[in-house]
Amino acid sequence: MHSQYSILIVEDDTVSCQMLKTVFETQGYEVYISVTGRSAALTINEKSPDIILLDLGLPDIDGLKLLGKIRKFYDMPVIVLSARSSEDDKVSALELGADDYITKPFGALELIARINNAIRHSPRLANKNEEIFRYEDMTINYRSKKVTVNNREIHLTGNEYSIISLLSKNAGKILTYENIIKKIWGTNPGGDTRILRVNMANIRKKIEQDTSNPVYIITETGIGYRMPC
Repeated sequence: MHSQYSILIVEDDTVSCQMLKTVFETQGYEVYISVTGRSAALTINEKSPDIILLDLGLPDIDGLKLLGKIRKFYDMPVIVLSARSSEDDKVSALELGADDYITKPFGALELIARINNAIRHSPRLANKNEEIFRYEDMTINYRSKKVTVNNREIHLTGNEYSIISLLSKNAGKILTYENIIKKIWGTNPGGDTRILRVNMANIRKKIEQDTSNPVYIITETGIGYRMPC
């Protein structure tokens, strides 16, 4: 059920990290680990994990500050794992955008149940493996690789389809230029974004009624692109 999901564990206790990694790999998740807030931010930017497990007691930054930074740009479920059990900490985390708060120690079955619940309440994740994506007048059929807008089939190149498919499968989430380029082309020598910008301009000419005011693919200036959900 969960093999399509990736999860980032942000925790400075290496023993706990390895235990959780084993649990989630058994469940079919792709697992990333960060032991500091700084490395977590880099991993989120580069890998765009579907789910984040966040410990608040990080060595370089308070977990609540990191949570606030995550929520400025990303909408993936974030579940806080913390030894802090005060009501104030829980309320602060939830108000900053955490999807759940679990107090340590906890059981693996409880954690898996909480993650399943977060997935069910995340439209982007719950629908990730559906064969059809719809937004406004756009339809993407992943099986046939057919894209239509206003019932008109849009003819895309292979790379153009790969870009629009990637964005739609992560609808609601900002994908950075770097992340998109790595996913589509596998490398990005020198951090050059021109190839992506050229492809995006061509895509917009084909799908947008007004390329200066796009509806289907939104530019997050200086960061990347986002498809609404």
